[in-house]
Amino acid sequence: MADALTIATYDARAAEYADLIANAVPDKSLQDFIDLMPAGGHVLDLGCGPGAASAHMRSAGLVPDPVDASAGMIALAREKFALPARQASFDDIAGVALYDGIWANFSLLHAARQDLPRHFRALSDATKPGGIIHVGMKTGAGVARDTINRLYTYVTVEELKDFLTIAGYHVTYIKEGEDKGLAGTLDPFVIMRGKKIENA
Repeated sequence: MADALTIATYDARAAEYADLIANAVPDKSLQDFIDLMPAGGHVLDLGCGPGAASAHMRSAGLVPDPVDASAGMIALAREKFALPARQASFDDIAGVALYDGIWANFSLLHAARQDLPRHFRALSDATKPGGIIHVGMKTGAGVARDTINRLYTYVTVEELKDFLTIAGYHVTYIKEGEDKGLAGTLDPFVIMRGKKIENA
């Protein structure tokens, strides 16, 4: 279940968040992901926020399915980019072999740790064989709220790799770094990509 305070923060600060992540062109991570997609590929944008990544994907000829648990973010994605964004939580993801790619860029870090294995399994089920998942998470240990009341589950690089591997992905790319987000703190992160194993 989505954390109410986290969702309330995103609802209240949707426009500010949109300004923070606005880019005229995709950043390297998104462009690399787009380049791995087949022409016209279907992509689940999990935790789409204000829709910027989905807009870039659409411009590249992909078919994004933008979803977010925040009504404020969904409204902004529809208004700003005319996207077919829909409100949904991690628990609402279902289906088999629907997507060529999953873009889960710093969204699953708001899921409870005990729920991550089943969320990754549902995402794997929804990924076509050979499809790509991109996941961004903050690294560390434990669970904590940031200064603006968002609840985070921190993972180690090995933990995230295990989650993906057990779910049926072969990890193909790992990048670690630090960046500032909406709360203004400099936090370590990991970006990981995996390829769905045939018959996994």
